[in-house]
Amino acid sequence: MAADHPLRVMIVDDETPARNRVRDLLSDCALKLPLEVVGEADNGRRALELLPQCEADVVLLDIRMPEMDGLEVAQHMQRLDEPPAIIFTTAFDAYALKAFEVHAVDYLLKPIRLGRLLDALARARTITPLRLDVLRELKPEARTHLSVNERGRIHLIPVGDIAFLKAELKYVTVRTAEREFLLEESLAKLEQEFLARFVRIHRNCLVAKEAIRGFERAADADGERHWVVVLKNVAEKLAVSRRQQHIVREFGRIL
Repeated sequence: MAADHPLRVMIVDDETPARNRVRDLLSDCALKLPLEVVGEADNGRRALELLPQCEADVVLLDIRMPEMDGLEVAQHMQRLDEPPAIIFTTAFDAYALKAFEVHAVDYLLKPIRLGRLLDALARARTITPLRLDVLRELKPEARTHLSVNERGRIHLIPVGDIAFLKAELKYVTVRTAEREFLLEESLAKLEQEFLARFVRIHRNCLVAKEAIRGFERAADADGERHWVVVLKNVAEKLAVSRRQQHIVREFGRIL
């Protein structure tokens, strides 16, 4: 984070009065610390859209937001080549704040006080980037979206739109009805996170339960017959390994 320009700050909060208060506090901070507000967003998706173009150095990020909370938004922000420093704004209870302190995650307790905000901003240029494993420990619930960095922008993939996840070399192919993406994550960890939504059909493939239209028999190159999964809205058929053939009985839709 370069120190040769005013600190560029983005405000993310779903409540207009809260954003207005933070903006007023930042105006007061600017009397002592060079800074400029370069963007505001009322939800996580909008924040991720704005971030690459406004090039914020620090994001004041509310945690409790509908649709996608701040902890998940922070995970997606880490996909950027140069992610911003993140200072959470929160009304969390003492237990949650203790977890933040253990992991050296910076936060501001609402209602935000001017002195505390100024201290946090003064340290912002030296804040160590958040680690994904820490963010996932703070938010053990499954994400609502996966994300990839495409030409410097964060592309969100709703988990509900995913037909299958397939491990190939060091990447996981994420397939939706429209297209596929390459994700640098572990298939095993994705399976653990989304156990309720996906089923393993092969050592390298997870299929969304809701995407399964049925099963049919097919022959491989050696003429040996095996089961394949037929998907809704995706033409590709996926082989079921011998070890996972029990899912044919469990789902019971033979085509």
